[in-house]
Amino acid sequence: MKLGLGTAQFGMRYGIANPGGQVPRREVARILDTARRRRLGVLDTAFEYGNSEEVLGETLHPADEFRLVTKTPCFRTGRVSDTDAGSLRASFLVSMARLRRARVYGLLVHHPADLLAPGGERLYAELTALKHEGLASKIGASVYTRQQLDAMMDRFHLDLVQVPVNVLDQRLVASGHLARLKAAGVEVHARSAFLQGLLLMNPARLEGRFSSVRDHLSRYHGFLAHAGIDPVQAAIGFVVSLPQIDHVVVGVLDAEQLEQAADAAALPALPADQMAPFAWDEESILDPTLW
Repeated sequence: MKLGLGTAQFGMRYGIANPGGQVPRREVARILDTARRRRLGVLDTAFEYGNSEEVLGETLHPADEFRLVTKTPCFRTGRVSDTDAGSLRASFLVSMARLRRARVYGLLVHHPADLLAPGGERLYAELTALKHEGLASKIGASVYTRQQLDAMMDRFHLDLVQVPVNVLDQRLVASGHLARLKAAGVEVHARSAFLQGLLLMNPARLEGRFSSVRDHLSRYHGFLAHAGIDPVQAAIGFVVSLPQIDHVVVGVLDAEQLEQAADAAALPALPADQMAPFAWDEESILDPTLW
């Protein structure tokens, strides 16, 4: 199945549509049981997702065949040093201990500016070494913009990238970057299918920083109501339907939400061109790191 499970909520409060905070351990176990039964392949986590890695390590079964993807800490340095590269390896080994795994499917640089900073090749060399040692099957980066993606692809060979794609954020679709990635043989994981829940919220209740997109989202929800399409089905279906996307990573707060997401992923989606009019181009709305 194309659907993958994001686990930030397992380790911390995450998402604007999350009133309950961190998912309780008992519910994590239910969610993972559902993920097994619905045959989800990918679990996405990160060193900086609170204690998400530890929760997964304590809850996963030794025989589980999930493909785990984790991410490096954010170094946020103007120039990458050999010390930073050593820290990448050390933090990765901490991640492995937390996850109780000898290897992972994917290891991504979490903060793209780290890889693009002067000396970023030191981080890439460490990623490559971990891959050659058999500790990570694929290496790559979590990317936010097409400019970052261009710069990375010009400098490095990436096996796997995670990118934002949703009904509002269609920038990488329109620019042809998803097609470029697929042509280069890069595995693409899409995140932010719900845009942290913004696409599922009642637009009438949006205010403050989201006031600029409120009317646009009202038109979108009106379109869905007229077509008889549930917002979850629309959000997931749009991303799943894109042929360049290998996996769509979504976060949930309980097992029922994952069941709903898995059902939505299995339903026919509206043609992508019908969703094109609902694209938005205001970065302060599209990038949750700016909220």
